[in-house]
Amino acid sequence: MATEMAMLHDVSRCTGCRACMVACKQWKDLPAESTPFDGNFQSHKGLSPKTYNLIKMTERTENDTFHWDFIKFQCMHCAHPACAKGCPQNALRKTESGAVVLDKEKCIGCGYCADNCPFDVPKVDEQTHKSTKCDLCADRIENGMTPACAQTCTARAIDFGKKDDMITLAHSRLNDIKGSFPNAQLYGVDKNGVGGTHMMYILTDSPAIYGLPADPKTNDAIDLWKDIIRPAGQLMGVGAIVGAAGAYALTKAIAKKHKNEKGGKSDAD
Repeated sequence: MATEMAMLHDVSRCTGCRACMVACKQWKDLPAESTPFDGNFQSHKGLSPKTYNLIKMTERTENDTFHWDFIKFQCMHCAHPACAKGCPQNALRKTESGAVVLDKEKCIGCGYCADNCPFDVPKVDEQTHKSTKCDLCADRIENGMTPACAQTCTARAIDFGKKDDMITLAHSRLNDIKGSFPNAQLYGVDKNGVGGTHMMYILTDSPAIYGLPADPKTNDAIDLWKDIIRPAGQLMGVGAIVGAAGAYALTKAIAKKHKNEKGGKSDAD
């Protein structure tokens, strides 16, 4: 059995250099994107079909103190991934290492993964009609290598290894920085609404500061589709499949409405 792995980003060490973004682009052979300067040092507004890994930068002032918050953002690789659970083509799956990977040959670009992800990660490429996202460099992991982003980080802000080791390291570092950052906390280390994640963080403040949901959860509509509608269509034949397709569209619309109400509208919508 493969060892469960995890990535840990210590935001207190991050310098926002974006070396991890460049490494991701190089390894995945992703083209550069021209983005206009809008007064913010964040290079891209969000993830896209051509950008799987993003350094988010937030400027804020609290109690007359200026803060510049950095965080590395990509697929969270949930223990219970909503994208894989709801994909009608089984194009997404969680590997034994914990990485959630996409089979583009199976993907039909329906966008159900994008609508149901509580972190708003997957994006559908309008040209290829395929979903896109970080796969934690699963090809490198399978060959005993470190993901490109973690390998490249010059600030030692990104660590990668056995999940148990990363959890131990996370708690140790949290204790070290508590004196300087009293609101520091771990994110994704413990089980939550998605079972915990394999992309984990040491945050210096609340998740909201970094644009992360405090309590990420899978939409109930995805269970309706996976556990009831799709199996019924497969058992009852063509007529039921047509009906199931309509119900699928309905559950997809419900999922999108749920995300928009929470303020998580996808860039691709």
